[in-house]
Amino acid sequence: MRKVIFSLHLYLSLAAAIFVIILAVTGSIIAFETELDHLFHAKLFYVTPEPQPLSLAEIRSAVEKAYPGERIAAYTLARSPDLSYQVDIGKGTVYINEYSGEILGLVSEPDFATSALAFVHSVHIRLTPSPGGSDIGKQIVKWVDVIIVFLLLSGLYLWWRTKRWTLKKGTSGFRFWFDLHNTVGIFALFFLLLLATTGIILGFDGPITPMFYQITGTQPALVYSRQKFTSDPPSADAIPISPDAAIAIAREALPGATPFSFIVPGPNDAYVFRTAYPEDLTSGGRSQVVIDQYTGQVLGAEGSRTGPTGSRIVTTNRALHTGDIFGLLSKTVLSLASLMMVAQAATGVMMWWRRKRRKQTVNPQSAGEIA
Repeated sequence: MRKVIFSLHLYLSLAAAIFVIILAVTGSIIAFETELDHLFHAKLFYVTPEPQPLSLAEIRSAVEKAYPGERIAAYTLARSPDLSYQVDIGKGTVYINEYSGEILGLVSEPDFATSALAFVHSVHIRLTPSPGGSDIGKQIVKWVDVIIVFLLLSGLYLWWRTKRWTLKKGTSGFRFWFDLHNTVGIFALFFLLLLATTGIILGFDGPITPMFYQITGTQPALVYSRQKFTSDPPSADAIPISPDAAIAIAREALPGATPFSFIVPGPNDAYVFRTAYPEDLTSGGRSQVVIDQYTGQVLGAEGSRTGPTGSRIVTTNRALHTGDIFGLLSKTVLSLASLMMVAQAATGVMMWWRRKRRKQTVNPQSAGEIA
């Protein structure tokens, strides 16, 4: 059995090595996708905090003055006081200082940095540079995650006999790469298993996600539902409530959660606010409030703190995989762990190459010792 597991571990490693390296490198980068975006576009994002931001009516007035005739389609409010607001119009996204009303810039087309981040993100998810690429890449990615889990568990099994987890001074050649492979693998094992298993759940979300709801006896949260909320005018001359009034209602609907994003509703649509509690560090938030734009009635309000168990499992899985679960600390740890998979792939290949190059004949007993 040990020889079979060793052979499977070896040849699956060689077959999947290039994909493992690609996923590991791109994953370590996109863990900091938001932070890198802010860094590359600091003049658009960063502002000096002041006691009170302008109202959305004042924000709208400043945008309409700078871009007359443009309809405002959506607002993104900063979740940190030192970051700017974003307003979507027909020409692109306007970045505005929410304290002074100063227009910081308009982004109509992605620049090199944005395109590079999008490229890395797409390669990590589907192994293609384009978000609209073939689905074959996504299939490969999820099965590579399955292979990674097998490699980690089989590696643990093979390591258990020798339990080598240090680098001895003066070692070189095959023994050096063997010890390095073992040391890196055992210290990074937990985090790599976490990344791979959460990746499997994301990759096979079609069959797995419904199981979470079935097991917990819950239904998908509002934030995951495809329900279309309508908001029909009660009369021909009905006037919608203002975005500022709608935000105030959203805050009351989920006390402690901050509304940060919404699309300006059409004549028959409702306000749909994405909101987040302080502990929700994911970029998209995991809570939602739906409000009738004419009456101000709350049509739906669901916070991540009290949402369906199935949805909270889905949310937690994604936050674990991306490293958002504990913010910058968990992102850093998982990003470094992801790079450890590169080290595992590289040391594994080096071990195989040195054995092949030296054309050593390994008998069953020594094969077990090496494994």
